[in-house]
Amino acid sequence: MKSSDIRQSFVDFFVDEGHLAHASSPLVPHGDPTLLFANAGMVQFKDAFLGATAPPADRVVTVQKCMRVSGKHNDLENVGPSARHHTFFEMLGNFSFGDYFKEDAIRFAWDLVTGVWGLNPEHLFATVFEEDDQAAALWARLTSLPGERVLRCGAADNFWAMGDTGPCGPCSEIFVDRHPDRPHVDWAEGSENGRYLEIWNLVFMQYDRQPGGELLDLPNPSIDTGSGLERVASVMQGVESNYDTDLFQPILRATATLAGVEYGADEHRDTAMRVIADHLRATAFLLADGVIPHNEGRGYVLRRLLRRALRHGIRLGFEEPFLHRLLPVVGEVMAAHYSELDEVERASTVTVETEEEKFLSTVATGSAQVQAEIERVVAGGDSVLPGPTAFRLYDTYGLPIELIREIAEEERVGVDEPGFERALEEQRSRSRAAADEGGGRLTAAREALREGGRLAPTGFTGYRELELDAAEVQAIAKLSAGGAERVEQLGAGENGVVVLDRTPFYAEAGGQVGDRGGLSWPGGTAVVNDTQKDKGGTHLHFIEVVEGPLRAGERVRAAVDASLRRPTQRNHTATHLLQAALRHVLGAGVRQAGSLVAPDRLRFDFTYGKPIDGASLARIEGLVNDWILLARPTEITEDRPYEEAVAAGAMALFGEKYGDRVRTVEIADLELGAGGGDRRLGSLELCGGCHVFNSGEIGPFVIITERGVASGVRRIEALTGEKARAYLAERLEWLEATASELGVPPETVAVEVEKLRTRNRELESELARLRMQLVSGAAQEDSEIEISGVRVVVREVPAAPVDEIRRMADVLRDRLGSGVVVLASRDGEKVSLVATVSKDLTDRLNAGALARRVAAIVDGKGGGRPDFAQAGGRRPEMLPEALTAVPDMIREELGAG
Repeated sequence: MKSSDIRQSFVDFFVDEGHLAHASSPLVPHGDPTLLFANAGMVQFKDAFLGATAPPADRVVTVQKCMRVSGKHNDLENVGPSARHHTFFEMLGNFSFGDYFKEDAIRFAWDLVTGVWGLNPEHLFATVFEEDDQAAALWARLTSLPGERVLRCGAADNFWAMGDTGPCGPCSEIFVDRHPDRPHVDWAEGSENGRYLEIWNLVFMQYDRQPGGELLDLPNPSIDTGSGLERVASVMQGVESNYDTDLFQPILRATATLAGVEYGADEHRDTAMRVIADHLRATAFLLADGVIPHNEGRGYVLRRLLRRALRHGIRLGFEEPFLHRLLPVVGEVMAAHYSELDEVERASTVTVETEEEKFLSTVATGSAQVQAEIERVVAGGDSVLPGPTAFRLYDTYGLPIELIREIAEEERVGVDEPGFERALEEQRSRSRAAADEGGGRLTAAREALREGGRLAPTGFTGYRELELDAAEVQAIAKLSAGGAERVEQLGAGENGVVVLDRTPFYAEAGGQVGDRGGLSWPGGTAVVNDTQKDKGGTHLHFIEVVEGPLRAGERVRAAVDASLRRPTQRNHTATHLLQAALRHVLGAGVRQAGSLVAPDRLRFDFTYGKPIDGASLARIEGLVNDWILLARPTEITEDRPYEEAVAAGAMALFGEKYGDRVRTVEIADLELGAGGGDRRLGSLELCGGCHVFNSGEIGPFVIITERGVASGVRRIEALTGEKARAYLAERLEWLEATASELGVPPETVAVEVEKLRTRNRELESELARLRMQLVSGAAQEDSEIEISGVRVVVREVPAAPVDEIRRMADVLRDRLGSGVVVLASRDGEKVSLVATVSKDLTDRLNAGALARRVAAIVDGKGGGRPDFAQAGGRRPEMLPEALTAVPDMIREELGAG
């Protein structure tokens, strides 16, 4: 049975049993900061199990994309050597939200495994929680399993919990004997060595664990099951390893062919190829879900996977980028079920190749730095690379700790990895503290407001109107330095969060910032500084009371600041037009990777592997302005089926979680002129944001910057409306002022500036020649001394770039033949210093040590190799004293009197 057939047969079986076939959520959990990635099928239904949101149906079946690379579910280090562990995998699951329970869950599982998949009942086992008599009895009544093949296990294996508190319950697992033809072994041995393989876990969610540990019955017991497709495929295809299934074999064959080796001939090479195959699958799906290589969070996981795969590729003999050549094979295997892989293949390939080139360059330069640090450790009589040093190599040069460890092992030097982890955690703590500074107030407010019970979703009226009378205050939380607390009223001067039954204030979402404005009521007013929203759809208005008090139950007039909302709407619609123009000019592989829609500007991040050339950028800007000039109407459909919208070509925003019904925003097509490629350019997106009624309201659109923000990700910032007009007017004023200063017409300014730049380069070159002549000519004789037979030149030189000072020092050293040169210059408040020692003297004098000692006098630091070093300082007034001290330092090192 092919893996695609196994996947489809699972879904079809449960659809026939009255389940809704629900799409996999993205790997990035929506609105759940506690998880890096979805690691189980139930993750997208977590709020439904907790009662915070309604499930899509009482019975649901899914095939969920999962990643396990962090926390207690971290399989990364086992990938490759293990036949079963993966970073990315597919979880088949069926769910009941208060509908059926243990009996139907067991019956469904048994009927599918034995009836549809055709596994021999005599080769199956079931486990139950040791105290779950009901489940044990059901297995005996509903199946043909004899009592000795229904085993009771402890809580460690057969009791599942969402966390320390909350929903939990016993579980029951189905195992298959992979070698029934072999002599029988007991359960403990067979389950440990993999002969008895778990293929399905049925979780009976029936309790609510209290803070003290007490288990209370849930009012609506539920079912959450999970079956790993890769494991089931290995059983159904009769192979020993998941990697021998049709999910992995095409990738492994392509890797072996590209490397010129044979899979299965050498275990070390096989391990490397399994790592590459696994990590390629994870990479393809992470990129398709909008994750980009980065040094933090999810992007760091992706970068680590890519670099780990590259390191294993190097072991296979690859010296050039190769992963991007294999990435399309993942699409060939998986894209029939996951169409997003084909949609982003081009952009993903460019991103992977860029990341490969960057890492291979890093390895080349960074490895030399590791080697230098190891030499210092050995020279100091130690045998362990300090943790802070390892972290600096990681942080500065981007070298993974695994690579640092490998280089150190080759030199028989250890690495203080606990010290590295401490330094890494300190950096992460600093990052978390910076991130929490902005998000802490929102979390505190949400928790305080929940103390009074679950709040109803807020009715949003802001698409149609910016002012609303008689909105009722449903809840209030007071904010303070210590956090937040739910209160009945806020007084004048106090800050807090207010929940209304209805509101025209848009809550931050989809890149659009939250609305600002004001509340008023008889005897009081308040300023609304921000609007946010919780998972349940409750709008949280962050306010400061100007006149008060404001009490719960009060009827208020809510008014959005139109001077902020209107330009925000212009920028939001312009963002949609920009994305359409980008995809038209750069290709359909362009995908949104983030955005900011604010009153004063828009920012759009998108996947693309290289800088956009000037002509393409002008074309993109021109298309958006053409759309604006034609004043195309904006058509908003408030409610339409998700599948219908996607089939019509609607673009979805990465990271957003959509329901079965969605809102779409469409701007009427732009007709392209001759030579424009496609005759019509359209924009249709799933979007809950606020927009103009026609594109003409946007006004002028101008791109102000385009730059890279991460590997494979570019960022455009742009202005519209009044901000764009002011920006262009300012630039025109600058142009005219420059033309006036140069005494030329504005249209020739660029030519005149290039002439000035050319002349400036010529003068800089001439000045450098004269400085070199000054330093290396007759002046050398004035500054040369001899110490114990060593020729020494120490002098201050005119202010110059440090690379020029280095060249001066090299020329002087070469003229000396054998000797020491120390040169320094002052430029404002900065000191630059270079020390060089001819190689025949490095066993007696060390340039790095000399530079450090001199730099210390001018309040600076420096260092380098024994033959060359450079340093800087912050006290130029101390430079004469520092240079005067050099001869004595050299005498001390030489042991001369």
